Amino acid sequence: MPQTKDVTELQAICKEIRRHIIDMITEAKSGHPGGSLSAVEILAVLYWDVMRHDPKNPQWKDRDRFLLGKGHAAPVLYSAMAMQGYTPVDKLNTLRKLGSIYQGHPDRRFIPAIEASTGSLGQALSVALGMGLAARLDGSPSRTYAMLGDGEIQEGQIWEAAMFGAFHKVDNVVAIVDYNKIQLDGFVKDIMDLEPLADKWRAFGWHVVDFDGHNIPAVQAAFAEAAATKGKPTVLLAHTVKGKGVSFMENNPKYHGVAPTVQERELALKELA
Repeated sequence: MPQTKDVTELQAICKEIRRHIIDMITEAKSGHPGGSLSAVEILAVLYWDVMRHDPKNPQWKDRDRFLLGKGHAAPVLYSAMAMQGYTPVDKLNTLRKLGSIYQGHPDRRFIPAIEASTGSLGQALSVALGMGLAARLDGSPSRTYAMLGDGEIQEGQIWEAAMFGAFHKVDNVVAIVDYNKIQLDGFVKDIMDLEPLADKWRAFGWHVVDFDGHNIPAVQAAFAEAAATKGKPTVLLAHTVKGKGVSFMENNPKYHGVAPTVQERELALKELA
């Protein structure tokens, strides 16, 4: 699909991605709808507006790169990549099936256009920073984006990477926290509270942008601010809603890792029509 900055077009793309997510996970009878739905606007703006990439030449040296640290949200990435032409749309509903390219977590062995096999939580930011440093050494304009879950950033490796990125001034790397406030076992504030989160990242030497992760102009502005920030890496704190777009999934910890039933799929798709 062609690139676009038009908000109405991007909103329509988001609806289609959400429908794919519901269909894929229902067919698989397993998966993670909540955190896939919360990340939709971020992925849509990245793949259709922000990133320099070419589905016809996925190994283009100077492409921008995206890493999904919260790999269990693979359905949102698979939908975006398929709609962009990297992989077949008509195979999306083979998610999590034996032999499918659409594995439960992103896997380069099945989809070479994926930048790294991810989902072992806590590692993606370190990988992204390595890619950013490599691009700097190569004199490449490539930028790298890593989406992290809010539960994921309770991992110590994230903060080691944060120190490293600021110390080495890796300003071609952008971390995106999908801050939907819910993790596997419940609400983040009840398990290991992250607040004051913006202050933590600033203390580690990062430029911080706090914004509504479902407001497309705000998402576009956040990425533009990141691109304009020099001398330090940027973290985008995207305030999102787990299960966004499906009323009975929104802010409901149950749907972190429970697939919709066939009946729930029908209800969800009506809301997303």
